[in-house]
Amino acid sequence: MLGTSGGPTVDRESLDAALAERLVRTQFPQWAELPVRPVDLPGWDNRTFRLGDTMSIRLPTGPWYAMQVEKEQRWLPVLAPKLPLPIPAPVALGEPGEGYPYAWSIYRWIDGRPATPDSIGSLTTFATDLAGFLVALRQADATGGPGPGQHNFFRGGPLETYEDEARAAIDELDDAIPSDVARRILDDALTATWSGPPVWFHGDVAIGNLLVTDGTLSGVIDFGTSGVGDPACDVVIAWTLLDDDSRAAFRRTLAVGDVMWARGRGWALWKALITYAQLRRDSDTVAAADAKRVLDAIFTEYDGA
Repeated sequence: MLGTSGGPTVDRESLDAALAERLVRTQFPQWAELPVRPVDLPGWDNRTFRLGDTMSIRLPTGPWYAMQVEKEQRWLPVLAPKLPLPIPAPVALGEPGEGYPYAWSIYRWIDGRPATPDSIGSLTTFATDLAGFLVALRQADATGGPGPGQHNFFRGGPLETYEDEARAAIDELDDAIPSDVARRILDDALTATWSGPPVWFHGDVAIGNLLVTDGTLSGVIDFGTSGVGDPACDVVIAWTLLDDDSRAAFRRTLAVGDVMWARGRGWALWKALITYAQLRRDSDTVAAADAKRVLDAIFTEYDGA
């Protein structure tokens, strides 16, 4: 076990390039002369740094995230040959040290920029390429793969895990959203049960984990929430990024039926609800507006379905 929810915690601000450099120097002296540099989006679950020109360092920021290190080291090399796009390739496994309490990883560097609406050329092409990647991922042999649990915040399991959170957020946001519609979407998702065999899923198909080169999807990173189970959580991006046309292309390529689509919509609703509620409490109006945009997309698509 690489940590539990009751394990040691670290100050995220202490996870800087100097610490990463010390860890490399003491544990992997063959790379001690390589520069360690911050990246544009350092991450929340893991702090990422570039090591030289061809590698990256990932330091988990908490005990639950540390539980993902062993999984990625074990399974990413198995999945990579089955997939049409590059994914992280583990190079080395680091140990706790220099006051840092968790296992950590060194990976091959993957070129590309994090996906944003401005960096993507054709959103429909991007959506179909992403769906093709997820189809290939689901087709990989799931035998022995990790099921839902603390290591991936129960992605791939039933949405009931977060039902109470979602309902509490709906109540809190009653003045800001069509709460009756939100409850119907949640109820639909909860009754749309998964009955298929467990398959591989990514678990966090978000723009920060999708890389773009020359406007097209060129890599998929951060498999910390991956596992085997219900893949409905992987369709959340249909509402967080895609528009009507690209959403339809994504769904068509992924061959998602109404039942799985309802579950995916439920996952998207839960995350957008709790995010919006928290940001309103924090008076973060800019970020709250983006969360509200996602909620509006969910409500509009549901009304039009």
